[in-house]
Amino acid sequence: QLHLVESGGGSVQAGGSVRLSCEASGYTYCMAWFRQVPGMEREGVAVIDSDGKTSYVDSVRGRFTISKDNAKNTLYLEMNSLKPEDAAMYYCAAEVFGERAPSYYADYPCVVGLADFSYWGQGTQVTVSS
Repeated sequence: QLHLVESGGGSVQAGGSVRLSCEASGYTYCMAWFRQVPGMEREGVAVIDSDGKTSYVDSVRGRFTISKDNAKNTLYLEMNSLKPEDAAMYYCAAEVFGERAPSYYADYPCVVGLADFSYWGQGTQVTVSS
Protein backbone atom coordinates (compact mmCIF):
# COMPACT_ATOMS: atom_id res chain seq x y z
CA GLN A 1 0.00 0.00 0.00
CA LEU A 2 1.50 3.28 -1.13
CA HIS A 3 0.98 6.43 0.90
CA LEU A 4 1.13 9.95 -0.50
CA VAL A 5 1.44 13.12 1.57
CA GLU A 6 1.12 16.53 -0.04
CA SER A 7 2.37 19.83 1.31
CA GLY A 8 3.02 23.37 0.14
CA GLY A 9 -0.42 24.76 -0.56
CA GLY A 10 -1.50 28.18 0.60
CA SER A 11 -2.72 31.59 -0.45
CA VAL A 12 -1.02 33.69 -3.09
CA GLN A 13 -1.82 36.72 -5.18
CA ALA A 14 -2.40 36.43 -8.89
CA GLY A 15 0.91 36.38 -10.69
CA GLY A 16 2.63 34.73 -7.77
CA SER A 17 4.17 31.29 -7.36
CA VAL A 18 3.61 28.23 -5.21
CA ARG A 19 5.49 24.95 -4.99
CA LEU A 20 3.67 21.78 -4.03
CA SER A 21 5.38 18.63 -2.78
CA CYS A 22 4.16 15.06 -2.52
CA GLU A 23 6.18 12.45 -0.68
CA ALA A 24 5.52 8.86 -1.63
CA SER A 25 6.20 5.96 0.72
CA GLY A 26 7.68 3.86 -2.06
CA TYR A 27 8.73 3.65 -5.70
CA THR A 28 6.20 4.77 -8.28
CA TYR A 29 6.00 4.28 -12.04
CA CYS A 30 3.71 7.21 -12.84
CA MET A 31 2.82 10.25 -10.79
CA ALA A 32 0.57 13.20 -11.33
CA TRP A 33 -1.07 16.29 -9.97
CA PHE A 34 -4.81 16.77 -10.21
CA ARG A 35 -6.97 19.64 -9.06
CA GLN A 36 -10.60 20.01 -8.18
CA VAL A 37 -12.92 22.90 -7.51
CA PRO A 38 -16.16 22.23 -5.59
CA GLY A 39 -18.92 21.23 -7.97
CA MET A 40 -16.51 20.51 -10.81
CA GLU A 41 -14.89 17.34 -12.05
CA ARG A 42 -11.34 16.58 -11.01
CA GLU A 43 -8.86 17.70 -13.66
CA GLY A 44 -5.50 16.20 -14.47
CA VAL A 45 -2.90 18.98 -14.44
CA ALA A 46 0.46 17.33 -15.03
CA VAL A 47 1.93 13.84 -15.24
CA ILE A 48 5.47 12.49 -15.06
CA ASP A 49 6.64 8.96 -15.79
CA SER A 50 9.55 7.01 -14.34
CA ASP A 51 11.83 8.27 -17.13
CA GLY A 52 10.99 11.87 -16.36
CA LYS A 53 8.79 12.40 -19.38
CA THR A 54 6.15 15.02 -18.61
CA SER A 55 2.80 16.09 -19.98
CA TYR A 56 0.51 18.98 -19.08
CA VAL A 57 -3.04 20.13 -19.55
CA ASP A 58 -3.12 23.06 -21.99
CA SER A 59 -4.25 25.61 -19.40
CA VAL A 60 -1.04 25.27 -17.34
CA ARG A 61 1.58 24.47 -19.96
CA GLY A 62 4.40 26.99 -19.77
CA ARG A 63 3.42 28.11 -16.26
CA PHE A 64 3.58 24.89 -14.23
CA THR A 65 6.46 22.43 -14.00
CA ILE A 66 6.17 18.91 -12.66
CA SER A 67 9.33 17.21 -11.45
CA LYS A 68 10.38 14.31 -9.31
CA ASP A 69 13.29 13.54 -7.01
CA ASN A 70 13.61 9.78 -7.37
CA ALA A 71 16.06 9.48 -4.48
CA LYS A 72 13.48 11.03 -2.17
CA ASN A 73 10.39 9.54 -3.86
CA THR A 74 9.05 13.09 -3.87
CA LEU A 75 6.97 14.76 -6.54
CA TYR A 76 6.86 18.52 -7.05
CA LEU A 77 4.67 21.00 -8.85
CA GLU A 78 6.15 24.44 -9.40
CA MET A 79 3.31 26.80 -10.22
CA ASN A 80 4.18 30.22 -11.62
CA SER A 81 2.14 33.12 -12.98
CA LEU A 82 -0.83 31.89 -11.01
CA LYS A 83 -4.30 32.95 -12.04
CA PRO A 84 -7.50 33.04 -9.97
CA GLU A 85 -8.77 30.11 -12.03
CA ASP A 86 -5.87 27.99 -10.76
CA ALA A 87 -7.35 28.07 -7.26
CA ALA A 88 -8.37 24.55 -6.27
CA MET A 89 -7.63 21.59 -4.07
CA TYR A 90 -4.57 19.94 -5.55
CA TYR A 91 -4.11 16.20 -5.25
CA CYS A 92 -1.09 14.02 -5.81
CA ALA A 93 -1.71 10.68 -7.50
CA ALA A 94 0.50 7.69 -8.21
CA GLU A 95 0.58 4.29 -9.78
CA VAL A 96 2.90 1.42 -8.91
CA PHE A 97 4.13 -0.77 -11.75
CA GLY A 98 3.24 -4.41 -11.49
CA GLU A 99 0.02 -4.08 -9.53
CA ARG A 100 -2.20 -4.14 -12.62
CA ALA A 101 -2.71 -6.56 -15.50
CA PRO A 102 -0.10 -6.05 -18.26
CA SER A 103 -2.71 -4.68 -20.67
CA TYR A 104 -3.49 -1.87 -18.23
CA TYR A 105 -0.25 -0.03 -18.92
CA ALA A 106 -1.01 0.12 -22.65
CA ASP A 107 -4.63 1.12 -22.06
CA TYR A 108 -3.70 3.84 -19.57
CA PRO A 109 -0.32 5.31 -20.57
CA CYS A 110 1.42 7.72 -18.21
CA VAL A 111 0.15 10.82 -19.99
CA VAL A 112 -2.15 13.59 -18.78
CA GLY A 113 -5.75 12.87 -19.64
CA LEU A 114 -5.07 9.16 -20.17
CA ALA A 115 -3.37 7.90 -17.03
CA ASP A 116 -5.34 6.23 -14.27
CA PHE A 117 -4.23 6.09 -10.66
CA SER A 118 -4.73 3.79 -7.69
CA TYR A 119 -3.21 5.98 -5.01
CA TRP A 120 -4.19 9.47 -3.94
CA GLY A 121 -3.04 11.99 -1.40
CA GLN A 122 -5.30 13.93 0.92
CA GLY A 123 -5.03 17.16 -1.03
CA THR A 124 -3.60 20.61 -0.40
CA GLN A 125 -5.50 23.83 -1.00
CA VAL A 126 -4.21 26.58 -3.27
CA THR A 127 -5.99 29.92 -3.14
CA VAL A 128 -5.23 32.67 -5.66
CA SER A 129 -6.52 36.17 -5.03
CA SER A 130 -6.93 38.71 -7.80
